[in-house]
This record gives sequence, structure tokens and C-alpha cells, in this order.
Amino acid sequence: MDFTLSERESYFRDRVRTFIDQNIRPRQADFDEQHHEGDRWKVIPVIEEMKDKAKKAGLWNFFMPPHSGQTHVDDSFEFEGTQLTNLEYALCAEEMGKVGWASECFNCSAPDTGNMEVLHRYGTREHKEKWLRPLMHGEIRSVFLMTEPAVASSDATNIETSIVRDGDHYVINGTKWWSSGVGDPRCKIGILMGKTNPDASRHSQQSQILVPMDTPGVTIKRMLSVYGYDHAPHGHGEVVLENVRVPVENLLLGEGRGFEIAQGRLGPGRIHHCMRTIGVAETAIEAMAKRLLTRVAFGKRIADFSVWEERIARARIDIEMTRLLCLKAADMMDRAGNKSAQQEIAMIKVQAPLMALSILDDAIQAHGGGGVSGDFRLAHDWAAMRTLRFADGPDEVHNRAIARNEFGKYAEYKADRVSSGDLAATR
Repeated sequence: MDFTLSERESYFRDRVRTFIDQNIRPRQADFDEQHHEGDRWKVIPVIEEMKDKAKKAGLWNFFMPPHSGQTHVDDSFEFEGTQLTNLEYALCAEEMGKVGWASECFNCSAPDTGNMEVLHRYGTREHKEKWLRPLMHGEIRSVFLMTEPAVASSDATNIETSIVRDGDHYVINGTKWWSSGVGDPRCKIGILMGKTNPDASRHSQQSQILVPMDTPGVTIKRMLSVYGYDHAPHGHGEVVLENVRVPVENLLLGEGRGFEIAQGRLGPGRIHHCMRTIGVAETAIEAMAKRLLTRVAFGKRIADFSVWEERIARARIDIEMTRLLCLKAADMMDRAGNKSAQQEIAMIKVQAPLMALSILDDAIQAHGGGGVSGDFRLAHDWAAMRTLRFADGPDEVHNRAIARNEFGKYAEYKADRVSSGDLAATR
């Protein structure tokens, strides 16, 4: 088994790392100042400046998939992006994850990445001209409207928002929340999942439709906090849709095909989060090690207490194991397709946030009272990583899929066939 990176994998990873080190990281103070002054929901100038630099450097839209010839409508290469493989992108995304605002500088931040892939795969030429082009140019932002406050949205068949045909329009009614990105003033388009036919089979009731955010009846009721953070200017909102009318041509792919689209969107989106999470964990172990080496307690460096040696060692081991699983999942997606990699995607989606949270928790402990303050980024990162145990499906859903796959290997063992002798034989 060869773990050597290819020339192309190293090339893009190193270019992203160098760009971040030379351009983004030195501007952290500017970002912090602009982020905290004035209106919370705004465009941050230093990000726009970095976007322009990254675009000119050819470091842009990395996530767009290689052309497969299997898109649903007539396509052109002008909407193809850089076309990195999942494995190549994983290495770049880890570097982006080390600085909280870096992903947007490369036009690689959620939910735009997933929404652009949906438009690329399932949108018409008109959809692409109107929405995908400005998204790919980094001129507008978008939102994915799926989760609802009134139902357990981990089971998407529970989604109740109605999409009813009325002549040349669909009329939408419902409430969505955790609508990430809706607080950005550039958020112009939403992709909404709702029911077009409540009487159809369970997985054929839902559809996805494009909703311009300035459509009458769309109201941002409130912005939600995450452990006290508002995550401005990106943010997560509760959105109410009352008799929202959009043209029938805004429907994606066809009625009843919402789950098909969701599976095409969420697979890559899940692993993109995990890639960045490894970068977050790397910054946490770095902060923890530096703190332990520079603080003295009870007459010696805190780093010299064995409990901290054990925690640092465990953190490094966990990062390396998680990275290998993430790269394995990405490689399987490239070689065998997203469906074949479902098990690996589920495993990394559970493992990566848990790993990062454990390391961040230790790093916070190493920083004492400062760790829970705003003086360091650790508390903010912990809150962000904690949300990933819900995002794109909670741990319980992924664990269920993993367990069912494992049980499936031993399907011949059925309860009605197990006798005391069988049980004794398996001990």
C-alpha cells in the first residue's frame, strides 16, 4: 500500500498552504477588527480582497467534480471549476480548516459548495446562468433550506414544508431553521426541500426547488446562536415561508426526486466537513503543545507532567488515524463512486468531530481560564465542531448505518434459530 502523494496532490496542497501562510494568516488581525466592528451581518473587506487574490492565482472552486458526462442536462466546461478529485481536495481542505475564514477565500465554503454541486448536476442551463455562474464567481451566497423546527429532521421523510402546484407556479409554505448562510447580505438563492406529494411512497414525497431569497413571503424570523456565538456574518437562521410563489421551472430534476438530489449533495458535503475538521484539530494540538511548553506550575513546565504527555500523544495518534480514514473515504469516492463509499463516509462523519472535540477540550484545559474566553479561538472552534455532530445527519443516524452494515455480515444468525447450544458455540 503506497501512501506517497502524487505530484498533483502535493502541488495543490502546497499551493494552498503557501497562499494561506503568505496572504491569509498574516491578515488575521484585520479580519478580527473588521469582523467585530459595525453591523454583524455584512461583507468583510479582507475576505473579498483575499478572494480576488486567490482567483487570480488560480486557487478557486476546488471542490467542483471532474466532468463525468453524466449530468442531467446539456453542460459546458465553463461550469466545471478546477476539477480536483475528492482525495486532492481533502488535502487542500485540511489546510483551509486551519484558519476559520480561509475556505471562503477560495470560494470553497459551505453551503455554497454543496449548492453549486446541485446546480451543476441537476440544474438547467437557465439555472446555471442565473445562479451557478455568480456563485462560482464568488459574487453571491446561497442557503440550503432543509431542517425544520417542528419535526425530527434527522429522518428527512418527516419534512412537512409543502410545495403545491398552482398553474405555472409552485406555492411554498413552511418553516425552516439552521439555514446556514442566510444571514449573509449576499445570500440570494436557496435550495429548499419539501413535499410535493404527501400521498406518494415514503421516499418519493419530497422535491427540491430553487427559491430566490427576495421572493415575497420569505422572512428571516431570527438568527440562531450556537453556544452563544452568532457565527456572523455567515450565521444560521430560522426562515418562514408563507405562500411563496416560484415558477414551475425552478423545480430541480422533477417532482418526487428530492431524496435523489439530497444523496448526491450530502455525500461530498459530509466529507468536506471532515477534511476541514482535521485542520482544526491540528491547530488545537499546536496551541496545546505551545501552551504546555511555556507555562510553569509547581516548579516545572506543565508539559513535563505525565498526564499531559499522555494527552498530547493520544491527540497525535487520533489525528493520524482520522486523517487516514478520511483519505480512504475520499479515495473510495474517486475510485468507486459516492454510493460505494457510503460506509466510509458515515464512519469519518462520526469520527472526525469526536476526535476534534476531544483534542479541543484538552487544549482548552491546558489554557486554563483563558481557554473558555474569547482571547483564544479554542472555545469558538469547540462550539463549531460540536455542531458537526448534527450537520448533514446526526451521529446516531450514521452509527445506525454502520451497525446495520456490520450486522448484515452475519445475517444468517437469526433470533428464532439461536438455541442454547448455538449461544455456547459462539462464546
